[in-house]
Amino acid sequence: MIKNEDLTSQKLRKIAPELDPLRRGMGWSVEDLSKPQIMIESTFGDSHPGSAHLLKFVDSAVKGVNEMGAKAARYFTTDICDGMSQGHDGINYSLVSRDMIANMIEIHGGATPFDGGIFVASCDKGVPAHLMGIGRVNIPSIMITGGVMDAGPDLLTLEQIGTYSAMYQRGEITEEKLTFYKHNACPSCGACSFMGTASSMQIMAESLGLMLPGSALMPAMCEDLNTYAIEAGRQVVNLAKLGLKPRDMVTMKSFENAVMVHAAISGSTNCLLHMPSIAREFGLELDSESFDRLHRGAHYLLDIRPAGKWPAQYFYYAGGVPAIMEEIKDKLHLDVMTVTGKTLGENLEDLKKNGYYDKCYSYLKKVGRKKEDIIRSFHNPIGTDGTIAVLKGNLAPEGSVVKHSAVPKEMHKAILRARPFNCEEDAISAILNKQIKPGDAVLIRYEGPKGSGMPEMFYTTEAISSDPELGKSIALITDGRFSGASKGPAIGHVSPEAAEGGPIGLVMENDIIEIDIENRILQIVGIGGKRCSLKEVDKVLQERKHQWTPMEEKYKSGVLNIFAKHAVSPMKGGYMK
Repeated sequence: MIKNEDLTSQKLRKIAPELDPLRRGMGWSVEDLSKPQIMIESTFGDSHPGSAHLLKFVDSAVKGVNEMGAKAARYFTTDICDGMSQGHDGINYSLVSRDMIANMIEIHGGATPFDGGIFVASCDKGVPAHLMGIGRVNIPSIMITGGVMDAGPDLLTLEQIGTYSAMYQRGEITEEKLTFYKHNACPSCGACSFMGTASSMQIMAESLGLMLPGSALMPAMCEDLNTYAIEAGRQVVNLAKLGLKPRDMVTMKSFENAVMVHAAISGSTNCLLHMPSIAREFGLELDSESFDRLHRGAHYLLDIRPAGKWPAQYFYYAGGVPAIMEEIKDKLHLDVMTVTGKTLGENLEDLKKNGYYDKCYSYLKKVGRKKEDIIRSFHNPIGTDGTIAVLKGNLAPEGSVVKHSAVPKEMHKAILRARPFNCEEDAISAILNKQIKPGDAVLIRYEGPKGSGMPEMFYTTEAISSDPELGKSIALITDGRFSGASKGPAIGHVSPEAAEGGPIGLVMENDIIEIDIENRILQIVGIGGKRCSLKEVDKVLQERKHQWTPMEEKYKSGVLNIFAKHAVSPMKGGYMK
C-alpha cells in the first residue's frame, strides 16, 4: 500500500509551487490538495448520442472518488460521430480522431500527473482512444462505457437506415417511410444498438480486464450503469493506493482473451485496427495473424444485429460479457489480473454469487426472451470457425480483412472481374445506376489512411447487401474500412494501400480476381479478362508499378495531411507513428 506522501500528485506539489494556488483558484479546499488525485477523462459533449449523456457518469465517478477520500478533476475531449459523418468527406476525420483523442489524454495526464484515472466513453473512436490513452499514461485506471441506446419501434435500429436509404433510392419504399425510420431509429442516448464498432469496443474494454465485470454495453438509460460508475470511482482510489497500473495487469494473455470474445460476439472488423494500436500502447504486439489464428475453430455465439436478430440492448439482459466468457471459459486465460484486483476467474465466480445474473435475467424476462435466444451455448453455436478471416495474396501482400460470418456462402469462393474505382463516390454511383453486374469485383482504392484518412464504405456495402441480385454475386474490395454495421461480401484494409503503391492501385478493368476465404486467399489470377499464371501476373504488376505515379495529395494541410504522412498500414492498425 502506497502512503499518501509517496503518491505522484504529492511529489509534484513539492517541485511545482504554483500547483496549490492554481487549484485553490478552482475551488479546491486546503484539505483537497493533500488527497489522492484522480483524473476523470471523458468524451462528453453534444456530438452524438453516445457522448451527450456521459456527464452523468463522470459526476457519478467523481462521487465515488470523493467517498474514498480522494479528489477528482474532470477533463474532456469530445469525439465525433461516424454516423453523422457518413456520406460526405467528414468521415475522413474519423480514424485520425482516435489518435488525436489519445494524444490529448497523454497531454492531460502528462502535463499534470495524477495518481489514477477514470476514462469515460461509448463509441467507435472514443473507446479505443481511451484504451490507447490508458496504456500510454499508465496510471491506475478504470474504463467506464456509456452503454447502448434502446431500440426504436418494432426493434428498429440505426444500422437498418443504410439499407432503407438504398431501398428508397431504388424506389422500393416511399420517402414517408424512410423519414419515419430516420426519426425513430435512435430513441435514447447511448451507442447504436447493434454489434458495431462502438458495441464491440465496449466489450473489448471489459474483456481486457479494464472495466468492472458486467459493466460493458449496458442499456445507457439503466440505473445499474450509474451504480457501476460510482463503484468505479471508489475502486480506482484503491488501485491508486495499491499502485496497480494497467501495464501490470494487461498482458498478451489479456489480448488473447479479448480476441476470443471478439470471435464469440462476431465483433466489428474495425477491432483489427484498434486492438493492435491499443496493444502497442501497452508495449505489446498483436498482429492480424493472431486474430486469424484465434478465430479459427472459435465458436460464434451471439445473435445480435447486424449479423444476428436482436438489438444490442438485449446483450446485457442475457448476461453480457460474463455470460459470453462462461460459455468459452475453457478457451480463456482465467489467471489474468483485472481492475477489481482479482483475476478473471475469480471475477466470474463472484458474479455467480452476487445476484448479477438474476438482475440481468429479470430484464430479459420482461421482453419475453430467454438467455439462449441471445447468447447460444458453446455446444449449440451459430458458427464454429469464428467470424473474421485475414486474406493474403498478390492483391494484398500484407493482408486484408473479411467478416466471413456476414458473407453469403456463394461468395466464400469466387472468381470475379475487376471493376476498379479511385473513390467511393464513383463506385456507389455505378452500383445504384445498375452499371455493376453479377460476377464483378468492385475495388475502391485510395481510401486508406494515406489516401483519404481511411473512411468507412458503409453506404456502398448497404447498397450491395440490400440488392437481392448483387448481394450474392459480387464483392467489394477496398483499402478503406467498413462500418461495424456492415454486412455482405466486403473485404477491407487491403495492404499495402493504393496511395503507397500497393497492388490494389495497379488493378485494371477486367483483371480477374480470386477470393477463397477458406484458404485465406485474395489474389489476381488473370489480366484483362484472361487467366494466366501467378508468375505472369507478377510480371505485369511490376510493369504497371514502374508506370504508376502517386495521386495528388487529397489534403495539403491540416490534420489529415499529418495523418497521411505518418499513418502505418491498415493491417498494422492505421495509427500514427
